[in-house]
Amino acid sequence: MPLQTPLCDRLDIDHPVVQAPIGSVSTPELAAAVSNAGGLGTVAVTWRDFEATRDVIGTVRDRTDEPFAVNLVLAEEARAHPTDDHLDVCLDAGAPLVSFSFGDPSPYVERVREAGADVLATVGNADEARAAVEAGIDVVVAQGWEAGGHVQSDVATTALVPRVADVTPEQVPVVAAGGVADGRGLAAVLALGADGAWLGTRFVATEEADAHERYRSAVVDAAADGTVRGTPFPKGWRDQPHRTLESPATERWTAAGRPPLDERDDADAVVAETTAGESLERYVDLPPLSDVEGRIEELPHYAGQSVGGVDSVEPAGAVVERLVDDAAATIGSLDRLRSDSA
Repeated sequence: MPLQTPLCDRLDIDHPVVQAPIGSVSTPELAAAVSNAGGLGTVAVTWRDFEATRDVIGTVRDRTDEPFAVNLVLAEEARAHPTDDHLDVCLDAGAPLVSFSFGDPSPYVERVREAGADVLATVGNADEARAAVEAGIDVVVAQGWEAGGHVQSDVATTALVPRVADVTPEQVPVVAAGGVADGRGLAAVLALGADGAWLGTRFVATEEADAHERYRSAVVDAAADGTVRGTPFPKGWRDQPHRTLESPATERWTAAGRPPLDERDDADAVVAETTAGESLERYVDLPPLSDVEGRIEELPHYAGQSVGGVDSVEPAGAVVERLVDDAAATIGSLDRLRSDSA
């Protein structure tokens, strides 16, 4: 049974499945694989320089003829370049959709529209959803607090999505982010009023993601209660809450009373380095990528509470297919339940 929702119609995709940006772990290969499977792939470009941004977008375009998105974080303390300039690079390189998060998208919507692209905006509450709609965005992404990586909400997805759906016009699809790892979760957020699901943690554990092998293994082995939310890794983006897997680094931070970075005596220690020779200090906000060597466990393993539903590393396309099949089966079982009780 196909799952055709307003999100599919709006973005011209086959399935209501969106791969979250997942920061530097995202790759052109991952985004293209998700898009080729009928979902919407996304590449994070906020921390890439302009040449690398052009290359990434070009590589995705070479690998798929389907829609895909680029994500830009708007928070000034998090970005490496002025958003206006970076957005121009993305649009000039041919990005068909732009996803904004952690800030007000309204100054950039018109520029995106002039380029013929669509706009997604991530929100953490109903007021932010109203403002995004008033700014003219095409899709609202409602991110609950159980999401992995940097989080902009203090409300759980199951409570947030209905409130966002209530204040969002019918013509603007809503995507639920946070806590979804399988088809049952996709079916659940559709029942809550969403038109699709945004998954990050599930796509970290895919063959195309650039996560270190030990990071992917940790995601597969973790339980739903094995994450911590707070600011254990603030180097690079201070004071922004994030959710990671529990680790020796988070355990030390918690045992010390969750001190700010300035009160941590060991913050200057180098714990790992890339094959290019870049040193990575303790508490840096960069996850371990495939080219990192050293004390991998000291780096942030971003993951949401949906991590308990991730039990294998698979091709991204297979993940999309099973998500849709299992969601359809779940919805079908509910239909049968209704029929049996009629």
